[in-house]
Amino acid sequence: MKLLLTSGGLENQMIINALRELVGKDFKEAKLVFIPTAANVEEGDKGWLIKDLTKCQELNFKEVDIVDVAAIPQKIWQKRLENADVIIVGGGNTSYLMGQIKKSGLGASLSELLRTRVYVGISAGSMVVAPKLKEKEMQRLYEEPIVDDETNDGLGLVDFLVVPHMNSPYFPRAAELIDEVAKDIDIPLFAIDDQTAVKVVDEDIKVVTEGTWKRFN
Repeated sequence: MKLLLTSGGLENQMIINALRELVGKDFKEAKLVFIPTAANVEEGDKGWLIKDLTKCQELNFKEVDIVDVAAIPQKIWQKRLENADVIIVGGGNTSYLMGQIKKSGLGASLSELLRTRVYVGISAGSMVVAPKLKEKEMQRLYEEPIVDDETNDGLGLVDFLVVPHMNSPYFPRAAELIDEVAKDIDIPLFAIDDQTAVKVVDEDIKVVTEGTWKRFN
């Protein structure tokens, strides 16, 4: 299983190079599908989502598809995810995203899909791969509403939690409270800024960074 768990997406050349290495071929020969579902319940400007999509286009993938798993049935999205080499799960509301992953059927099929595809998480998309979402603790950092209160279990693709947006001006409480909040979390966590990603290849875990990060527990 190959995962690239980011805070801010494909923000710098080191992260892009890590993705290219995971894909194993030139981007112009690879197909990408972007899942923006987590953004559905976010209010206001979506410039950050447009930026993430634009970066995918600028890398000259052979194909960039967009699939909202909350909007179409599995018989439609399944084929489109199977057609991709890279599956990017974008940012937004973590509890809503996890709820829709379960309700759509994606949670049940993702492990099989990732046997031959690369998973890229952005913010919430990185957080949901953990065994537990730790929603109440994360709410202290991000002041994000818990939309689906039955989603504290994550996908369990890894045994740690990614805590994104350290030092981001949009989430000032994250850096201020992370040391305190980490004491109440019983699994390892990687607190990363937007210039950092956690690269996972089966049991091998590496941090790819042009910024700052810290591991707890």
